[in-house]
Amino acid sequence: MVVCGGGEALAHRLAAELRGVYGEQVVLVVPPAGGGERSPSPTGRARTTALLGRITAVVSRTAGNGNGSGAGGGGEAEGPVPRTVEAAEIGDDALIDAGVPQAGALALVHDDDETNIRAALAARRLNPRLRLVIRLYNRKLGQHLEELLDQAAAVAGLDTTDATVTVLSDADTAAPALAATAVAGTSKVVHADGLLLRAVERTPPEPGDVAPRGLATLALLSATANDPAGAEGSDETGGGAGPRLLPDDDAVAAAPGRGALVLEAVSYSGSAPPPGFLAGRGVPLRQLFSRRLRWSVAGFAAAVLGLAIASIVTAGGSPLHATYLTLLDLFSINDPATEGPMSRQILQLLAGLIGLLLLPILFAAVLEALGTFRTASSLRRPPRGLSGHVVLLGLGKIGTRVLARLRELDIPVVCVEADPEARGISLARRLRVPTVIGDVTEEGVLEAAKIHRAHALLAVTSADTINLEAALYARSVRPDLRVALRLYDDAFATAVYRTLRAAHPGALTRSRSVSTLAAPAFAGAMMGRQILGALPVERSVLLFAALDVSLQPQLTGRTVAEVFRPGAWRVVALERSSGTESGLEWDLDPQYVLRPQDRVVLAATRQGLAELLARRPLPARP
Repeated sequence: MVVCGGGEALAHRLAAELRGVYGEQVVLVVPPAGGGERSPSPTGRARTTALLGRITAVVSRTAGNGNGSGAGGGGEAEGPVPRTVEAAEIGDDALIDAGVPQAGALALVHDDDETNIRAALAARRLNPRLRLVIRLYNRKLGQHLEELLDQAAAVAGLDTTDATVTVLSDADTAAPALAATAVAGTSKVVHADGLLLRAVERTPPEPGDVAPRGLATLALLSATANDPAGAEGSDETGGGAGPRLLPDDDAVAAAPGRGALVLEAVSYSGSAPPPGFLAGRGVPLRQLFSRRLRWSVAGFAAAVLGLAIASIVTAGGSPLHATYLTLLDLFSINDPATEGPMSRQILQLLAGLIGLLLLPILFAAVLEALGTFRTASSLRRPPRGLSGHVVLLGLGKIGTRVLARLRELDIPVVCVEADPEARGISLARRLRVPTVIGDVTEEGVLEAAKIHRAHALLAVTSADTINLEAALYARSVRPDLRVALRLYDDAFATAVYRTLRAAHPGALTRSRSVSTLAAPAFAGAMMGRQILGALPVERSVLLFAALDVSLQPQLTGRTVAEVFRPGAWRVVALERSSGTESGLEWDLDPQYVLRPQDRVVLAATRQGLAELLARRPLPARP
């Protein structure tokens, strides 16, 4: 397995996943100056030191940190360090030095889409049978590239089941988890190839209550009735404090006080109708014209109606003719009623006076309309009475996807971004999402985002220190605020979690790592199987994979109940290739015998999927 990552965090996580979980031989290709893990700048190191000093001060003021538990043993096994190849550019020479002509799979996880595309084309030329996993942020471009490389393999007469091309995005993989973390009760979703897999977190039931059952229990959470926040400090949880993945019925019955992640509903997602021509371009009337102007227009209409009625009463005639004469008087285009009765002359004078008052109203309407359309393309400010919203810090690649996910769920959001030219600014402007431009470390920025009335803070910038500083400041403003942090370093996440849990035991704190959430999906795709998606369970991951029963000796000829291995894998859906039934079945018969022609959807842990997909026996583990 060859991983080209340019020193990115995802590259190192992916190499560790392939080596430690799947037992594969890995070659890591990195630039000469960035061959190791990312290192903070001197400014970042100074800020980290200051923040750790603040953390130590909080710990010293706290009565103890026994309320929170973070990382433990278990989890991913660390194998030998992969062989490293340094290359300034990913060209033919670098790929040959890495052994791509003899490799089984290549992962291109650079942050630049163009670099990954060029390397993929060169690698396909060097090894037509190579399995490719490409990281692309542009979804449409990824679909076209996948089709192009598949067609090239088919023209060459190769079996496309071996020379597969999988285009993934770490942002798309992590965005559902980050969005679900910030909102209590929001479903966790895996969406791929037209499938919508939804799992919900259920809080521990009260004593004596019976928890509703779903299609399958995917995990027992670390949350309990006495500790609703659970124990989340790092990507590796163990020692009984972390979640228990894929438990059997006996384990679920033996843990009545623990929260659970349940597969509640799974269905096909139909295509949404195309938006209209003016969809998203219109401006509501109440935003186009102010309330004072609308009341002025209403008063003017009432005056016209009153004058028309007075004209009918005094001079007679039809209502239409009376209204017509009144409008002519208003616009000063009617002949003076010098020969008419006194009542007609008085009504004409009143109409002329109201017509004079109409001119400033029309002028104000024009100015307000021009001003509204001028500011429609600018960023909105947070409304004065906004509350119960999510403050999203960072509008980079990850923040943009998270913002789109939150708006799909109709969750009010206020964004905070320091760079006015960031990637997600255009999306925030198009969705009319209130956005504050400014450095979150400066005083007054979070206040402008109404953090004191917010429901949650979701900090997803690429700098751990900025995310932590924002969380600490937000907690000082509102101690019970729900906080979700994007943190790369696992040991740092453990210290942060334990400290915040000890200082604020009644508030929920979660930490997430984008590379950790995305690495299992990339590793599974490199093994040559269809990975539908990854479902985060606290800081662990469950993988959903679609497998052919004929290629898995562990599944063929066994019932659904016999195939289930607690803590490793579980069949959650079945597609029968014979008979009158078509599509995926989710309500499975435990006694159904799997046939070689069938296709199943599995929920598996990383180690369980590694055992299913391993091409060689895995090393013994303690």
